[in-house]
This record gives sequence, C-alpha cells and structure tokens, in this order.
Amino acid sequence: MTKLTLAGVALATSTALTGAAQAQDSWQMTTTWPSSLELIEFDRHFVDLANKLTGDALTIEFFEGGALVPSGEVFGAVQSGTVQAGADWPGYWAGRDAAFSPLATTPALFNAVDYVNWINQWGGDELYDEVYGRFGMVYLPYGVTNNESGFHTNEPLSTMEDLQGMRLRVSGLEQGRILEQLGGSQVSMAGGEVYQALERGVIDGGEFSTPNVDWSAGFQQVTSHWATPGWHQSASVFGVMINKQAWDALDDETREALEVAADATMLWSLAFTEKRATEAYEKWDEAVEITRYDDNALEEIQQVANQVIIDVSCENPTSAEVYLSMLEYLENYAQWREASAPYNLGRTPNGPAIDEVRACAEEQ
Repeated sequence: MTKLTLAGVALATSTALTGAAQAQDSWQMTTTWPSSLELIEFDRHFVDLANKLTGDALTIEFFEGGALVPSGEVFGAVQSGTVQAGADWPGYWAGRDAAFSPLATTPALFNAVDYVNWINQWGGDELYDEVYGRFGMVYLPYGVTNNESGFHTNEPLSTMEDLQGMRLRVSGLEQGRILEQLGGSQVSMAGGEVYQALERGVIDGGEFSTPNVDWSAGFQQVTSHWATPGWHQSASVFGVMINKQAWDALDDETREALEVAADATMLWSLAFTEKRATEAYEKWDEAVEITRYDDNALEEIQQVANQVIIDVSCENPTSAEVYLSMLEYLENYAQWREASAPYNLGRTPNGPAIDEVRACAEEQ
C-alpha cells in the first residue's frame, strides 16, 4: 500500500470517527433532590443504567439538586431546554395543572403496585405524556414508593381529636384540603426546610417521604412521636421530565433504551425502598414513640379523601380524566384481586364512587 493510499485511509478513518463523535448526544440531567436525601438514588440508578444501555449514542451527565438550577426551577429548565432532563415528583407542579397531583400520589387510594399496574397496563403512561406534553416534555416514570411514613410530631396522633389545630407540613393539593377538613392546617414548604421548621417549632409536625428518607432528613433528632399510617400519600411516583425536542432528536433505538432503563429502575426502586424502609423502621422504633390512627379515624379520613377527590375532579377536567382512569383500573382489577385474596397485591381501596367522578368528567 502506497503512502498516498495510507494517507487516504487515515483521512477516511478520521472523518468517520469525527462523524461518530458528532452523532453522539450528550445530555445534562438534574433533579429536585439534594444528595443528602435517599430519593436521589432513583435518579442515579436510572442514569447509570441508561448510560449503559444507550452505549455510544447518548451520554447523560447527572447533577444533584441545586447544582445547576434551584430545585423549584427544574420544571422550567427542562421545558425551556436549559437542561435536557430533570428528575422530579410530579406533585410539585400541581400549581401549573392540578392533574400533576394524582400523577404523583393519591390520598388513601393507590398502593405502589397499583401505580405500577396502572402505568404499564391500564393506560397511565399515556396520561403522564399527555399532561407533561402540554408543557413540551416527555415523561418516563421510573420510581415508586409505597405508603409514606406519616406525621412526625412531639405529641401523639391517633384520633381525629388529636389533629385539631395542628399545623402540619404536608405536600399536595388534595392532602391539604383533607387535613383542613379534619381540623388541621396545611403548611407548605420545601422538603429541605422541614427539619428547621420542626426544630424551631414553626410547625407542629411534618412529613416528607418513606421511613428511610425521613431518617436521612434527620426528623428523629427533632421529634419524639410518629403517627402511622401515612394516609396522605398511600404511594408515590417519581420520574424524569425530558425536553420534547431533545427526545425527538434521538433515534428509535436510543429512546427505547431509555424506556427500558426507566421500567427496570421502577422495579428496582420498589424493592430498594421497601428494604430500606424496613431497616429504617427498626431505628425509628428505638428513637421515638410510634402510634397508629384508630379504625374510626382511618374510616373518617377515607370518606373525607373520597369527597375531596370528587371535588377536585369536578374543578379540573384533566384531574377528572386521571382519577377516572385510576378508578376504572380499580374497578376492573377488583374482581381478580378479591378472588385471589389473601394471596394478592393488597386491598381493593374503598375509594370514591366512580359514577360521581365520571359525571364530573363528562360535564367538563
């Protein structure tokens, strides 16, 4: 081979490599969570898996919450394309559309497996894309947790009387309304502010997430009681917002790899959290007094929650669409779930009347 031919081969190889490098996409992804909270492990797991599955086609560089933009600005950063992706809990954006609330959690309704079933087989995934799509984004749910801890206080809570006049940090549109109807008052604040608010007595109690996450937040250092179960959030969903233009720029194979990474992370997240929550419960049991709401209290909470869900559905057509889809899933799944009891995937919730939510959806 002549020197000229060798030079030609070298030039062709260099050009091909340069083209491959230019074809590779590089994304920045941030999150609403600081590194001190265990919820960030969902995001890290997804990014690690996504980078492995997409190979040379896409590299995602991950930044903890606050490193690129403040946590409350992640939504806008993804929407504008300042970053290509941002991890979140959908309920933070309920002020933009009330439907983000049930996409994040439900009061006294879904458990974690219900969310997984609904998202993957009963049409829930389409509703995430519909709601986020209105803001120029695609959404991949990839994290799910079961029932949240409940309120951390310095006084025991076990009856409705105990809730009277309590100023409690609780997140969520429906959750705040329920609490107020039960005699308490909602105080809204970022998760990172709850510790100091408890320490200074600004609030009488607070909640944030599952036992392991609440332990990592240090609530055991500033409270002496913990009331279970966490009726306000019977389960929660987490995921990643992706700028629609960035998503559309990917090839089909890369998009499919990201979807596979999200599905795999969701399954992992449930087992991871349940294991970590179990370990944390043992520590909580030694550190504070754990109380449980009595049956009468839980039944009253359920009835109030059901009415609030109906009210929200009648106020917002998208909320009605989401809740109706959820209740249709529960109705459809109930016969088999109950037939397989007690070897099943949890109780069929005593939720709101589907006909009332359907009527709200049809009227709007």
